[in-house]
Amino acid sequence: MLDSFCDFLVTQGKAENTVKSYRQAAGDYMRWYEATFGEPMGQLYRANVLDYISYLRTVKKLANRSVDAKLAALQSLNEHLIEAGVQTDTVLGKRDYLKVQTAYANPSTVSREQVEAFRQRVLVSNGKRDHAIVTILAYAGLRISECLDLYPEDVSLTAKEISVCHGKGDKARVVFIGDKVVNAVREYLKERPDTGSPYLFLSRRGGRLSRGQVNRIFNAHSDTITPHTLRHFFCSEALEVGYGINEVANQAGHSNVHTTLLYTNPTREKMKEKANLL
Repeated sequence: MLDSFCDFLVTQGKAENTVKSYRQAAGDYMRWYEATFGEPMGQLYRANVLDYISYLRTVKKLANRSVDAKLAALQSLNEHLIEAGVQTDTVLGKRDYLKVQTAYANPSTVSREQVEAFRQRVLVSNGKRDHAIVTILAYAGLRISECLDLYPEDVSLTAKEISVCHGKGDKARVVFIGDKVVNAVREYLKERPDTGSPYLFLSRRGGRLSRGQVNRIFNAHSDTITPHTLRHFFCSEALEVGYGINEVANQAGHSNVHTTLLYTNPTREKMKEKANLL
């Protein structure tokens, strides 16, 4: 069932990481079901799902946001089972999601000085490839998966554009870049080996870099900066220097402009400073 569920998710245009997390969540539910009722799960029943929500909250002590992530997977599993003719009823929907307080503070947690110091450490210790990756994440706002999926022809240094052909939800967009990105990529291309691989950023074995390899690079040089941290930094900085809300949404590939609006809020540190003025 899990394999066919994953195939269904792919046809729905779900991103690779979403497919993995939904498979894990569906598998967790199936294991809970079998442990609870002594038999494999055949279909979804609303009463069971409600019991599972209670289990996640009271036994597993999961936060509402984490429970909702699992419910999103089960909602997709429900759709798959209906399409496959296993069942006919919809057993859960958005009404069953738990309330999560919307964050007000700007998600960005690092300053330009911290990002620049991080970029320099990576350049000195790791070289031009990793420096180019970090620069794209910080100053073009790409997701790590989008960066690692780039082909050399997706980056036009003359036009100062990056074509993201497979963004989240398989959506394509054009990202406009400045000199920092252009210079970092140009320097890397001078020494990029010709291995026959179509990807821009190559591993030492000549293939596509993995997300895990990039995470290890970040972990080696910072306890706080991650690929996603740099994406937050980009959105916040872009608004700070004068980009419009819709411009940042397009650059970052936000499907909902309300996501972009979060970056117009003060940072957590700014809010704490204001609290001391009360």
